[in-house]
Amino acid sequence: MPSDYVYTMYRADKFYGPDRQVLANISLSFLPGAKIGVLGPNGAGKSTLLRIRAGRDGPSSGIAELAPGASAGLLEQEPELDPTKDVRGNVEDGVRPLRDLLDRFNEISAAFAEPDADYDTLLAEQAKVQDAIDRADVWQLDDRLDHAMDALRLPEGDRDVETLSGGERRRVALCRLLLSAPDLLLLDDPPNHLDAESVLWPKPFLPAYKGTCVAVAQHRYVLATCHGSILD
Repeated sequence: MPSDYVYTMYRADKFYGPDRQVLANISLSFLPGAKIGVLGPNGAGKSTLLRIRAGRDGPSSGIAELAPGASAGLLEQEPELDPTKDVRGNVEDGVRPLRDLLDRFNEISAAFAEPDADYDTLLAEQAKVQDAIDRADVWQLDDRLDHAMDALRLPEGDRDVETLSGGERRRVALCRLLLSAPDLLLLDDPPNHLDAESVLWPKPFLPAYKGTCVAVAQHRYVLATCHGSILD
């Protein structure tokens, strides 16, 4: 695969059983930062295409490859949220490694107060953790989360996700996904099942997204929010 592309499909086919071909001879390559819209009617194989790109499925034949070291994230039409966590907890899953760094730093700091604390070991680990926090600019993580949740008009952070509407669930899942910042952002029919307030949610966010974004939809007006190429 050419190193210039974040993702490449070459002559990819997808069959479900011997008589049902969903994708036929698909060849596509995406440059980093590109904004791509894929337009097609219901049942045309758009969701299958995204699932293959996200690594959740594979082609029956041909090549489908994400660039080495790159990451992909998929917002499905009906995203899964962790029912054991509230809205804030689900959003934080998008930055879980960063939250774990802060939690570990606090654990180390508290460990200094233990009667049998090994100061040399604790100081050495604290320095490593603090360096990782500094390099990733994690000290302002809570402010970043608050800003992202406000920007996407998420419900209160302590809200039970089982009580959310379809549109609210999509926004929580989107917030989590954007915070994880995948190199390839995949959006399956963005306005599908959203409430009236949420239909235009992609417009302020997708053009400024630094990674590659691929959105599929049935209607061209939705894909206009990507401000890039539209494939029929």
